[in-house]
Amino acid sequence: MRVSEFEAEHKIDVEPSWLRRRRLESRARCRDLERKLAALQRDYTDLHAALFEAAQAHRRLCAPRLVRHGSFEIASEIFAVRYMPGDFFTIQEAGGAVILALGDICGKGLAAGMWTTYLVGLVGAKAAATSEPREIVTRINQEVFRMSPLTTFASLFLARLDPATGELDYCSAGHPPALLLRADGRMESLSEGGTLLGVLPDAFFAEGRVGLGEGDILLIYSDGILESRDPADQEFGRERLEAQLKLARPGSADAVLFSVLGAVQDFAACRRLIDDTSLVVVCRDP
Repeated sequence: MRVSEFEAEHKIDVEPSWLRRRRLESRARCRDLERKLAALQRDYTDLHAALFEAAQAHRRLCAPRLVRHGSFEIASEIFAVRYMPGDFFTIQEAGGAVILALGDICGKGLAAGMWTTYLVGLVGAKAAATSEPREIVTRINQEVFRMSPLTTFASLFLARLDPATGELDYCSAGHPPALLLRADGRMESLSEGGTLLGVLPDAFFAEGRVGLGEGDILLIYSDGILESRDPADQEFGRERLEAQLKLARPGSADAVLFSVLGAVQDFAACRRLIDDTSLVVVCRDP
């Protein structure tokens, strides 16, 4: 009888002790790794749920996607490049007027998204004390600077619209100029204002005034629109934005909004967003 047959018949364990010990240690490591992987999966699920809740809270902080005030229709949309947007758009009623504020926190992701709550709160608090755009922006800037270096810089376009007369007073803090397309096809740039929020404690901000007539379209946007890039690494830019706005009219605010957003997405094709993207369209009924 061969040795192997003898071992099998009599079930003699000839495995060396060091090999048995190594196999047991390997099994223990595998069980430990499985427990750690399960814990990581639970943490990931919890984090994903928390991010979703935070994004929903941001959505509730911002204005509804489509609202109407008198003969004015206001449509807005925000897209985040990472989890939570650092952009926000809010509407506050002030007597018979409406305060519109589109802000852009410098940076991306959770860090920028966390500061939107602070900025939205400041807009609401300052707009409750005064309806003058220049004064609101000045006071917000002082508060943001006072919080430095904890806070980050931010841009802000803030306007007061009178739905009865169509008069719009505005102030821009380092924000891309809003575009006003007149019913007759003329394009105007709304650029009065000053520097980014939080740069200087005593920064001066100018205030501009325009009238929105029947059929006029106001376009407010974040720099994520202009900085969207195509596969050839070209920026969408302001010229394309103006051209698309002219092509989009006439129509409702909602129709103009999706026409412009569609043009930006078609331009970028398969390229991912490089910054949070916000767009607001204000239309006065013709």
